Amino acid sequence: MKARIVRPDPATAFPTAERCRILELWNGADDPALSIALATVASGETTQSHRLRGVEERYLILHGQGLVSLGDEAPEPVGPGDLVVIPAGVAQRIANTGNGELAFYCICTPRFTPESYEMLEN
Repeated sequence: MKARIVRPDPATAFPTAERCRILELWNGADDPALSIALATVASGETTQSHRLRGVEERYLILHGQGLVSLGDEAPEPVGPGDLVVIPAGVAQRIANTGNGELAFYCICTPRFTPESYEMLEN
């Protein structure tokens, strides 16, 4: 890995079938240990339930208010500064309960790949 500053282009953000927008900040085969994405969820929207096989994920909430569901646990409210720790294989989804956008970093170890994603609802 080479020392550098990475400046992701906001124009490369894309909508997902999961009902959120993703901007990949760091995700490449040259650093398989980690990926970082910025996820945004529109007001009133809930992401689809899913899990990641072999990948641990953390949500670091930047702004907005949400309700996160993890596995069989009761949903918990989250807001700016909260860190949600999601072990590999645990079902997850997040609802935006605020009036504005909910934004959070998705930090995955090892890095996220599409093959690790398993949607749990249609």
